[in-house]
Amino acid sequence: MTRPLDAGTVRRWCRLSLDALGRAREDIDAINVYPVADGDTGTNLYLTMESAARAVEAAGAGDPDVAETLRAMAHGALIGARGNSGTILAQLLRGMAVELGPVGDAVTAGDLRRALRTAADSAYRAVAHPVEGTMLTVAAAAARAAEAAAGGGAAETVTAACEGAREALAGTPDRLPVLARAGVVDAGGSGLLTVLEALDVAVSGGAPVQGRGTRHRPVGSAGAHPPLRPGARPLLTDAGPAGERPAACAPADTGPGPAFEVIYLLDADDAVVPELRDRLDRMGDSLVVVGGDGLWHLHLHTDEPGAAVEAGIRVGRPHRIRIAHLPSADTGTAPAGETAAETGPARAVVAVLPGDGLAELCREAGAVPLTASADEPPSVGELAGALRAAGAPEVVLLPNDTALWHPAAAAAQEARRAGIRVSVIPTRSPVQGLAALAVHAPERRFDEDVVAMTSAAGATRFGELGTAEAESWTSAGVCRAGAVLGLIDGDVVVFGDDHLRIAAEVLDRMLSGGGELVTLVTGSGVPGGLADRLEEYLRSRHPGVDTVRYEGRQGSPLLIGVE
Repeated sequence: MTRPLDAGTVRRWCRLSLDALGRAREDIDAINVYPVADGDTGTNLYLTMESAARAVEAAGAGDPDVAETLRAMAHGALIGARGNSGTILAQLLRGMAVELGPVGDAVTAGDLRRALRTAADSAYRAVAHPVEGTMLTVAAAAARAAEAAAGGGAAETVTAACEGAREALAGTPDRLPVLARAGVVDAGGSGLLTVLEALDVAVSGGAPVQGRGTRHRPVGSAGAHPPLRPGARPLLTDAGPAGERPAACAPADTGPGPAFEVIYLLDADDAVVPELRDRLDRMGDSLVVVGGDGLWHLHLHTDEPGAAVEAGIRVGRPHRIRIAHLPSADTGTAPAGETAAETGPARAVVAVLPGDGLAELCREAGAVPLTASADEPPSVGELAGALRAAGAPEVVLLPNDTALWHPAAAAAQEARRAGIRVSVIPTRSPVQGLAALAVHAPERRFDEDVVAMTSAAGATRFGELGTAEAESWTSAGVCRAGAVLGLIDGDVVVFGDDHLRIAAEVLDRMLSGGGELVTLVTGSGVPGGLADRLEEYLRSRHPGVDTVRYEGRQGSPLLIGVE
């Protein structure tokens, strides 16, 4: 079922893009060899899209039309753009928003084709010295393919744009020798294709990816759509062995590049930007200047970071200034000395938790809690800040939610740039985090501790009681709004009206394969006496099983762990 290109479709595109970039992030990072082999293109694109998604979510309360939603998406990307690729992506989104600005909600396939063309052209203008074989080439090819599909609808237009982008991406090594030498396609172009494929899914009306907990596809929604497949694009060319990741390398014919990456937002009149652009262009390379209407985002690689910021001060107000060391051409790493503080604990555990009771419990166990609700999950920046604030050279991160795996991985990458050794244990529930924390031993070697914690988390099955937000399809059938849901490992296995009956059936199923310890974590909405009655039930029905009980005060009425 094809969807109109309305505000809802743009919001869906933004969510799908963020999820797809999260899944493709490490693969894209691994093929990042141009313009600097710093292995962060996928992470930068993910962080840029995360900022865009948050802006779109914030704008949704006012019931915006498609143009307003696109403007919010572009603005969020502009203020949160990271790296060369993220800055170009922000300009691509701004180009689409500018073209569709006068349209309102009546977006046609022709409008979409013009928007893709404007996006590509504006991105080329934003880059001081455009290079073919990059994401600019992919953007231009997508626009050409969309224009060639004139006569088709929006879905056909986007599908054609994806096909053109995919073909151009496969050809990037023919245009850029450094890619051919490394046996990879362009990382930024691969990320752009991921975003275009997400738009294809959003416009064609595919079903969203299954959510966590009690969120399920409403009755009568569209059927399944082929999933996004970021790994399907040619990450490696025939020059590299299939399935292998390339070693990071810098362009062999350029010599050592600038030492610093400088990024800042600038409040300045549009008229002064051309002169500023010329001045910055003489200071370094990889200059990208995007934005307009008084707000600009500048990206530059230079050996004169102070002078680059001062140039912005002369014409406006720079803010959100970020200056980072670029990898050296010889070692592919940042200069020595950029390490975490040696003071504080030798190793810390950071755990994301949905309730203050759980947070207090983990704090007593020596972990650093980060409390977050399902409605307001922590951003990559918040997670990275928690890793740095732990004050240890080695940190273990427990996300305790499948939906946080991608942000956690991106945050770990950010922390590693500061010299912190980070390992993310893929815990799916707070009870798995509790199991991992129970075997944490900071006196062990880091790798051994991580293995023990991962093993304990993996050996813990998790269940949950939830409430259906709407009439929904579940793996146990169609349930009505307000029904009590019993979930095991994230899937609904039973539903009904009685919390005790549902919880007892969940426990019976979880213990059918054995178990020695049951953990019950009560939430803020738990019915009175439920935990007591469940303990009595376990003593009578499963007398050989020990039970521990905590007051977590999370949103879910009850969390269950079985070890």
